Formats: sequence, structure tokens, C-alpha cells
Amino acid sequence: MSDTDFENRIAMVRRFNRFFTRRLGVLREGLLHTPYSLTESRIIYEIANRDQVIAADLSKALGLDPGYLSRILDRFEQQGLIHKVQSPSDGRRLLLRLTPEGEKVYSLIDHRAREEIAEMLNNLSEQDQNRLVQAMNTIEQLLSEGLKYSEPYVLRQHEPGDMGWVIHMHGRLFAEEFGWDESFEAFVAQICADFINHYNPHKERCWIAEMDGQIVGSAFVVQESQEVARLRLLLVDPKARGMGLGKRLVDECIRFARRRGYKKMVLWTNSILVAARNIYQKAGFVLVKQEPHRSFGQDLIGETWELSL
Repeated sequence: MSDTDFENRIAMVRRFNRFFTRRLGVLREGLLHTPYSLTESRIIYEIANRDQVIAADLSKALGLDPGYLSRILDRFEQQGLIHKVQSPSDGRRLLLRLTPEGEKVYSLIDHRAREEIAEMLNNLSEQDQNRLVQAMNTIEQLLSEGLKYSEPYVLRQHEPGDMGWVIHMHGRLFAEEFGWDESFEAFVAQICADFINHYNPHKERCWIAEMDGQIVGSAFVVQESQEVARLRLLLVDPKARGMGLGKRLVDECIRFARRRGYKKMVLWTNSILVAARNIYQKAGFVLVKQEPHRSFGQDLIGETWELSL
């Protein structure tokens, strides 16, 4: 496939996106002739159709920034559309519920959505309706297969308590899998403490991966200098391996470093960590130094890898 052919396909997909969003009216200030945007309508829909939902669940499910979602929910609460109730199973969790007024808004949005789709389909013959639905199924299937970075895990920035997980899992897994002693756990604890105590949100980032509500991975970008970033503490829980999570975490670190203007990314690892080394190599990192050392109760070969950004 030539570069020209590929560029033409990109243009066709963008054209279809413009057509379809215009056809469904999602670019209008109010979706379905209501005062609510597409995002607001989707939030209302999710609250109406989930048995138990908290703000954190919505943030992950819809890919919304928690602060942005919080402002929308506060506005909904002020408008009398939602209220918060304590979870019967955990009093610390506040469940989101639609009020009677919120139920009316949901019913209006749902009814108008059905009417608009019905009107669109009625303009087509039964044969064309089937062709349209089949084409939509094809698009959904093809793009779902390509969404390597969506389910079954989500990534977020660190929160209070996450560093404890990072330290614990590094200590436990490296002891179980490689026989490293507790000095490695202390080593990781110092990295985490330094990160929190000197955190620069503009130049540094911690990603925490969650799956089914449980933490399953981590990766850090730490500022080495104005032009050099260091990748640290890449870890994937065994139950989340084989899903491309390690690659995703490294890719996110690289993208962040590039956006923040770093010229180079470096990392230190050990030759025994074969799976991680493979991820680094495939991401474009180059091995620049090897050095034997005695650490964590083991004789190891330390490695320095670099990536030009």
C-alpha cells in the first residue's frame, strides 16, 4: 500500500466522521433539541441504566477527566437531576441516582433519540436498512478489534494509597519470580518517596492500570534533567499479562515525554528481566551500557537503555 493510498483512506474516514456527526446532530449546542450536550446526555444515560454507579466508574467508562465529570455532576445536583446516596454495602461509597426530575430528562432524551433514528430509518427501504445495520456491525467489529488500549483495563494518574501498592507488588513479585530480597522493596520505596516529595506534574507522571476495579500495573516518568526523562517502575500483575498492558504503559510514558519537550528517555533494568527488555527494545530503546553488580541478594547484570525522542 502506497503512502498516497493510506492518506486517501485517512481522508475518507475523516469525511465519514464529519458526515455522521452532522447527520446525528451531535455538533449542535443541545443534543436532540435539549439543553444537554452529548457528554451530559451520555452521563444521564449511564446513571439511568446502571444498577450501582459512582463517579469513579463513570470517569473510567466514559474516558472523562475526573475534575470535568465532577463539575458536571455538581451542576446536575444543583439542577435537581441527581442525588447521592450511601451504598448499602459500603457507607464510604456514594451512589449516583436520578431524581424524579432527572428521570423525566432521561425519558425525554431517550424518546427523542429513538424518534430521530426511526425517522432516519423510515427514509430507507427495508433492504437499505439491513445494509446500514450490517455496515454498522462491520465498523463496530473492526474497530473493536483494533481498540487494544480500551478494555479490559484502564489507565489513570496516581492517587493516595497507590504508592503502597507499587512498593508491595514490586517487593512480592520480584521475590517470588527472581528471588530478590527485601532490599529491593526498600529501593522501590525510596523511588516512590522521592517521586511524591519532589513531584513536578508538568514534567513527571505516574500511570496506574486498573482492571475490574483492581490495580494491575504501574509505570513512572521522572525528570532527570530539562532534556532527559527516566522511565521507572514498570510493572504488570501476572493476572494482567498477555494483554499488551506493558507495551501500553511504555507507550504512554514515551508520548508524555515527547509532549513535555524531553529530548531523550533513559531507563535502568537488569538482563534477567527478559519480558521488560523486549518491550523496551520494540519501543525503540537502545542498550548502551551493561555492568555486573551485586544487588537485592543476587548477582545481576545492570543495563542502561536510551531512546532519542
